[in-house]
Amino acid sequence: MAWGFAALKRWRRERIIGRSEIGDRAWRTAVERFGFLRALDAGDLARLRRTVALFLHDKRVHGAGGLELNEAMRLRIAVQACILILNLDIDYYAGWVEIIVYPDEFIPEHEYVDEHGLVHVSREPHAGEAWLNGPVILSWADVAGDSGGDGVNVVIHEFAHKLDMLNGEANGFPPLHRDMSRAAWAQAFGDAYRDFCARVDAGRYTEIDPYAAESPGEFFAVLSEAFFDSPRLVHSAYPAVYAQLAQFYRQDPAARMPDTPAAAWRPLRRR
Repeated sequence: MAWGFAALKRWRRERIIGRSEIGDRAWRTAVERFGFLRALDAGDLARLRRTVALFLHDKRVHGAGGLELNEAMRLRIAVQACILILNLDIDYYAGWVEIIVYPDEFIPEHEYVDEHGLVHVSREPHAGEAWLNGPVILSWADVAGDSGGDGVNVVIHEFAHKLDMLNGEANGFPPLHRDMSRAAWAQAFGDAYRDFCARVDAGRYTEIDPYAAESPGEFFAVLSEAFFDSPRLVHSAYPAVYAQLAQFYRQDPAARMPDTPAAAWRPLRRR
């Protein structure tokens, strides 16, 4: 009797997971670096490990600019990337394969046309970048640090862009689950974004990285960083946004994090 597609997919995944070479010591070392992973219970950690095994099988993670990656470095990237899809599916990262890691900030070249039709070339240093249907690019200097609970995480930021890009350019409106309301998402994020931009334009201090005011797409990515790394900050500042993110990611990180104050954000260039 022929196997169905779903059964074949399950068989393939179980085979990949069964052949995974992630050792227990390497796994503990990777997880213990990040507070938002240490807060996971045993069931969540087991599910995360299975997802990471599939991720590392499907993606090519390699160094550039003279950086040589080892398996521990790849694992550190993977555990952060996979926290976003812990309760979703590895297929959320389908359609592309490459993750490029530079030793430090890199300087991509981008052309853009202004309102007068003039072409400009932008060359600014970045810690991360995500391309539509293309690679994720990261700075190892910004990936390697321990999580400080400051709401800043370049891996989560760029992989949030990848989820946002599942239905086109990153615009802060990823494809929602069937049980979610597009109107509720637009209301929560629209109100919060306008409020946040007004605060930044007025020069008021905000615990959320001001880079979130760059665009609705950056607002979604920055709020996703904070949602995982400093969830009570998002819950306090924009509870309606937190509720939408909890529905989208199928997680409630504020409920599992220790009751500690958030650290001040640190500036980081990312796209």
